[in-house]
Amino acid sequence: MQEIRVLMVDNHESFRKTTAEYLRRQEGIRQVREASNGAEALELLSRESFEVLITDLVMPQMDGYTLLENMTQLRLSPTPKIIVASALARDDFVLRAIERGASFFLVKPYEPQHLLNHVRQAIGAPHLPGAMLAPAADPRRIQSLDERLGSLFLTIGIPAHIKGYQYLRQAVKMVVERPDLMSRITKELYPGIAKHFGTSASKVERAIRHAIEVAWNRGRIETLNSAFGCRVCTPEDKPTNGEFIAMLADKLSMERSA
Repeated sequence: MQEIRVLMVDNHESFRKTTAEYLRRQEGIRQVREASNGAEALELLSRESFEVLITDLVMPQMDGYTLLENMTQLRLSPTPKIIVASALARDDFVLRAIERGASFFLVKPYEPQHLLNHVRQAIGAPHLPGAMLAPAADPRRIQSLDERLGSLFLTIGIPAHIKGYQYLRQAVKMVVERPDLMSRITKELYPGIAKHFGTSASKVERAIRHAIEVAWNRGRIETLNSAFGCRVCTPEDKPTNGEFIAMLADKLSMERSA
């Protein structure tokens, strides 16, 4: 049996380490390296060879989609087989992963044995025509607020590596818990985010505005309207920071109360 070198990319440390340790104990697994985000993974890929890459989608600094896109610039030979493992199981997320080279798509939570089977299958088959969903996920599972935010940001095209991603994420979470903050954006919301990240309120405001501009420049307006279930935006009518935060917070609050 071919000895397999694996790179596992996931920002949830306990889950990553537990799964990686399971793989290390299995026959045929030569090495399992770990990375907590796409940027760390790219650094490892530039220095070491791997037969299989396992990656989550929602991660800080660099998300899974950006990792897969940037991998092509490394011109790796051989190119690792790609397994995407994520709680984001919508058809469009799966399709985007396949388009970026994924051979398999596993839905979290999954049993480690399912992952091992896919690792071995990826190496044993010269060509895998499409992704396969592992049957381990419970369809009744409710996404956490963080997972839902990550899903929305990926959908509308806000990349995880820009500062505005984290600031906007924190802003929406704060407003979901305290809707009254929308009337005190400059006096409480921005300063609260700035204190959390050790920066200034003005930098928070600029970074969030930049994140919204990135989404608009990527042409994801129709995707955004689809996510909200109505036509809330047009290319010519970019929302302010406050309007954008309020839209996201209202949507997530309604989903939580449903």
